[in-house]
Amino acid sequence: MIKVYLGMNKLYMFSLFWSLCVTSVSAQVNLLPIFSDNMVLQQQTQAPIWGESKPNKEIEIITSWDQKRYTIQADARGKWKTKVTTPAAGGPYDITISDGKQVKLSNVMIGEVWVCSGQSNMEMQVEGWGKVMNYQQEKEEANSYPNIRFLLIEKATSPLPVSDIKAAGNGWQVCSSKSVADFSAAGYFFGRDLHKYQNVPIGLVDTSWGGTYIETWTSKEALATMPDMQKKLDVLNELPITKEDRERKFHSDLEDWKKDVEKIDKGFVNSKAVWAAVDLEDSTWKTMKVPGLMQDQDLKGFNGIVWFRKTIDIPANWAGKELTLNVGVIDDNDFTYFNGVQVGHTEGWMAPRSYKIPKGLVKIGKAVIAVRVMDTGGTGGINGSSESISLHRSQSDVIQLAGDWKYQISLNIKDIPQMPVNTANEPNVPSFLFNAMLNPLIPYAIKGAIWYQGEANTRQAYQYRELMPLMIKDWRDRWGYDFPFYMVQLASFTAQQTVPVDATWAELREAQTRTLHLANTGMAVTIDIGDAFDIHPKNKQEVGRRLALVARTQTYGEKIPYSGPMYDTYQIEGNKIRIYFKHTDGGLKTQNNETLKGFTISGVDHKFHWADAVIDGNSIIVSSPEVAFPIAVRYAWADNPICNLYNGVNLPASPFRTDDWQGILMVINRYSCFDLPSEIDVTHKKITMNKLIYLVIFSFLSTSIYAQMKDLVQYVNTLQG
Repeated sequence: MIKVYLGMNKLYMFSLFWSLCVTSVSAQVNLLPIFSDNMVLQQQTQAPIWGESKPNKEIEIITSWDQKRYTIQADARGKWKTKVTTPAAGGPYDITISDGKQVKLSNVMIGEVWVCSGQSNMEMQVEGWGKVMNYQQEKEEANSYPNIRFLLIEKATSPLPVSDIKAAGNGWQVCSSKSVADFSAAGYFFGRDLHKYQNVPIGLVDTSWGGTYIETWTSKEALATMPDMQKKLDVLNELPITKEDRERKFHSDLEDWKKDVEKIDKGFVNSKAVWAAVDLEDSTWKTMKVPGLMQDQDLKGFNGIVWFRKTIDIPANWAGKELTLNVGVIDDNDFTYFNGVQVGHTEGWMAPRSYKIPKGLVKIGKAVIAVRVMDTGGTGGINGSSESISLHRSQSDVIQLAGDWKYQISLNIKDIPQMPVNTANEPNVPSFLFNAMLNPLIPYAIKGAIWYQGEANTRQAYQYRELMPLMIKDWRDRWGYDFPFYMVQLASFTAQQTVPVDATWAELREAQTRTLHLANTGMAVTIDIGDAFDIHPKNKQEVGRRLALVARTQTYGEKIPYSGPMYDTYQIEGNKIRIYFKHTDGGLKTQNNETLKGFTISGVDHKFHWADAVIDGNSIIVSSPEVAFPIAVRYAWADNPICNLYNGVNLPASPFRTDDWQGILMVINRYSCFDLPSEIDVTHKKITMNKLIYLVIFSFLSTSIYAQMKDLVQYVNTLQG
């Protein structure tokens, strides 16, 4: 099979090369959408401009700010590239590009260009699906900033680096109430503050995708330097290049996987679904209420395949009629049978199920509905309202199916081979988004980049320590200079801590903080503006402001405080520990002079206790009557900590710990989404990797879905406790 796909790859590469040749013969001055009306070029630099024309054609570029002419020749493929000298910030200007047929770019501004990247908290729009605080007012005020320009890169994936790219609106958009609505809120508020304080045009390039891992934003060559990535990259090397071929391969692999599962599923014999048969003797099967989650009833803690059966009587006037079977919403996947024949199958968590029953299967008398449910983690089963579990001949002629169903466990999740991933539509494949959404931007002249990501990697905190600086270096190497890179530390999320615990999000924040050892980096701490019930905090104005404070200081040289207190060092003083901080501008304080919260302390037994903490100048003294000889202190060490330490300019302290003891994720830091063991030991508890994946998926949920899945919060606390 691999040889076939490799052959197809070679054929595809030849076809692609030929199509490019044909295109270049007929095209004239073909530009990417990053070169369009309303664009922003980086000021006072040699700004690259590139495109395509006829092979060997002479290209002339004229820039209106200096009336300078640049002449270059396209290569044998019609590709050309040059650099233009940009002045100090200003505009609007024009750029004329001609190979005999002229293209004119109008309303071009010279200013500061920043790339905005990451996952959903960077993607979250001012209005759109996110709706930041006061979004209506923010939209209206956006009309006041026409010298802020947006370039929104459309989502795309690729197994190989590509040069083409698509953008919303086919290019740069002038800031307005309309254009800002669908643009990155964090990016916009960052750019707005820079525009206000630097008084220059700002260009913002949003290339982000919700729910994505850092690996997919990093090049294959960079990832190849990490031994931990070799297995995933080996799999990547075997993938077909075209999306269509990857789709075909996925469905082929999926069919093979289903057959492999059927071989070990007790409900099958010789590929026949015997547990769906009408004449199956099921008197020994147990009963369960449907709808209802399995884990809330008899199957607490179970994940895997469970068969459900319901026996009904078909009335005489229904015989030979097509019926509609509604099976509520199922978590996760189902195979549904009527009288032993499969009538429906859906892959997808909590999607409503509605299947047509062919009239040939509908006979008077006894009928059996069987549902084979595959629950991959967390909670699962046949759920929904009672009314959604029903069999219909018409809207008014209905048999309600809610109530007692027979059930039988068939297969535990740990015995099921890993399900194939559809890489035709999946962004979380190493290097896929770098190839398609970042590589085409290089080498467009930029001032720097801002980054809001990490939620998807919260179970990989120790590996993130390597991945984050590796990605930054990768980008910088490809652009050819060490541009500023400023990130957002993860905000608080999930239920607040009630006891000192190890925490996956705390460990990821620590990994982000360690990235500051890399030169020309900075971080905005947002631990105080998260939301326990929404992974997408609405206060993106403050996120942007704090990022801009870092840029204004480190990039533009303003003499202003830009960081909250950062842990520096500690000293043991008898039964107390004194913590010293950097960035104590205006002194240490709490909001409204409250008692300090969020500190824990431990002795040699490594057991943490809530601590008493007192501000003493620019240090904090931490102690506890339960710890006679303390050796370690932690602050805000939880997914959603209760904490309140600030400096005098109201910037929050970053979470930290003085110890380097093995954390909750140390045992799994060498794994990621495409290379997982079936089961690991986390704090002496057997936790399936599918459960951890489920928690990651859960972390992307909106508030409304979260409210329906409160049991997951309890599960998070159980895992951490």
